[in-house]
Amino acid sequence: MSRNRNGTHSTGPFRERVCLVGAQVRSDRGVWSLEDSVDELAELSRAAGANPVAQVTQYLQKPSPTYLGSGKIDELKQAIHLHEIDTAIFDDELAPSQQRALEDQLKVKVIDRTALILDVFAQRARTREGQLQIELAQTEYLLPRLAGQWSHLERLGGGVGTRGPGETQIETDRRLVRSRLSRVKKEIEKVRSQRGQQRRRRTRDAFTVSIVGYTNAGKSALFNRLTTGDVRSRDRLFETLDTTTRQLYLHSGTKAALSDTVGFIHKLPPVLVAAFRATLEEAHEADLLLHVVDVSSHYASEQAQVVEDVLEEMGLAETPRILVLNKWDLVASSPDTDGPDSVSQALLPQDEAAVLTSATEGWGLEQLRQEIDSQLNSLRVAAGTATAVG
Repeated sequence: MSRNRNGTHSTGPFRERVCLVGAQVRSDRGVWSLEDSVDELAELSRAAGANPVAQVTQYLQKPSPTYLGSGKIDELKQAIHLHEIDTAIFDDELAPSQQRALEDQLKVKVIDRTALILDVFAQRARTREGQLQIELAQTEYLLPRLAGQWSHLERLGGGVGTRGPGETQIETDRRLVRSRLSRVKKEIEKVRSQRGQQRRRRTRDAFTVSIVGYTNAGKSALFNRLTTGDVRSRDRLFETLDTTTRQLYLHSGTKAALSDTVGFIHKLPPVLVAAFRATLEEAHEADLLLHVVDVSSHYASEQAQVVEDVLEEMGLAETPRILVLNKWDLVASSPDTDGPDSVSQALLPQDEAAVLTSATEGWGLEQLRQEIDSQLNSLRVAAGTATAVG
């Protein structure tokens, strides 16, 4: 057991002490409050192995080129000194120029939400495909930030000994990174092609069902319960990055394949959506989506909306789906719950139904199978009618 700088004990190696920094323009306030977003940033930082010991937040009238106002920058400097901060983590993606300027002012390492999520993903990736996708995202994130790696030459003021090498090194780095990007993209396309062939063989004469949802909603645990799958399932963010598909057995005898996909998150970086295109194609090809929501979360409604927004961006707004309110055992044991109706009404239009489940306790699984069977049979009937008309 080791002792941290603040005197508290830790059972592991030294953990980076970080300060969380968030800002929000008042006119941009949506379903997520600034406080909720920074709370999630704290979870992400812990998932990456850091120790969040302080936070600084600010509501702004308009965006600031330095992310925070000058007064808040001074407050942040004081927090960094007071809490012996190693790293400042910002809740939004920073422009490369912003990141460099903030590091100059704060004198500590500065990273943004995108870099943090990429770091968590890099720790979680198990398969070659997942590792390639993370490498692609990290490399594309790095490319526009390369100039900052040589900014120390600029501070020397130019002149003798500083002309040429900096620019040459930047161009060399960029060429190497672009070469790396090209190689990784080719490997991912190869994997994507192989996955497509496997999908076509697997789903011939069978329906496809994909599980989607916010990270840590219990998707993998539910997948394991519904199939003979053995997907790694733990109560932490982004435990599953790699798509797994298994046969789904239904009482009617309908053939179906069930896929578990990567989880979504608030402010999901575009580079990650692009990098995980091959993985998310499972959802694109699905006949039916199971949208799994951690109903025990205080942010269940906000998380459900994030998933719906991402699905709409992916062109999947019209894909049939079942809303699965998972972790119901945690809600049922809480004295604050008002029952299933109040929960489902907060997440669903009145004309839709939800299935309550607990993957850990095995609750609601039979009802969910019946609902999947019913919807797939309806799709079969509709397809048969369309064929007959055609």
